Amino acid sequence: MRRIIAPSILSADFGHLDRAVRMLDRSSAEWVHVDVMDGVFVPNISFGFPVLKAVRKATRKLLDVHLMIVEPERYVQRFAQAGADMVTFHLEACADPARCIALIRASGARVGITIKPATPVETVRKWLQIVDMVLIMSVEPGFGGQRFIPESLDKIRALRRMAADSNPALLVEVDGGITLQNAREIFDAGADVLVAGSTVFGAEDPETAIYDLLHI
Repeated sequence: MRRIIAPSILSADFGHLDRAVRMLDRSSAEWVHVDVMDGVFVPNISFGFPVLKAVRKATRKLLDVHLMIVEPERYVQRFAQAGADMVTFHLEACADPARCIALIRASGARVGITIKPATPVETVRKWLQIVDMVLIMSVEPGFGGQRFIPESLDKIRALRRMAADSNPALLVEVDGGITLQNAREIFDAGADVLVAGSTVFGAEDPETAIYDLLHI
């Protein structure tokens, strides 16, 4: 399995976002994670299309866009057009996941699906063959800086077992509470991609923090 660090710019200094993204572009992080919140699906509001376009100009890295919004099918193509390489939506927020997946594919982006901590991992099984990634939320979506939910490790292991037969190339991403103390355990459970916000941007040297997460 690969090891990829995807720093979340939700934890960056918004007053110097260009500088933060260009730092990520120099770093050993392969992806840049962008959390999009609408204030409805989650109780917070973050980035929209103009910010994503600006981030796209500042980095060559893969833009990993996590939509925490209702009716994601209305917007997925616009996010792809704004620069997203991977568009991930919540199954809990979507009435017709098959249509949403098809729309993302048609836009040329890669497809991810995600579930909240309380949603059983079995929910994703029927979609595994037609998506590129499943994101396991290891905190409640909506805010950074939360503690990792230990039960998420069991969901990661179960997901990896499910994917072994239906889609061995599936990427497993984990988002929430990632630290230098738990990163290795999460990778060992079967994760390929770790989203890290506070651990990266709260560090004295963010580039070193990214390297340390990757080589833990």
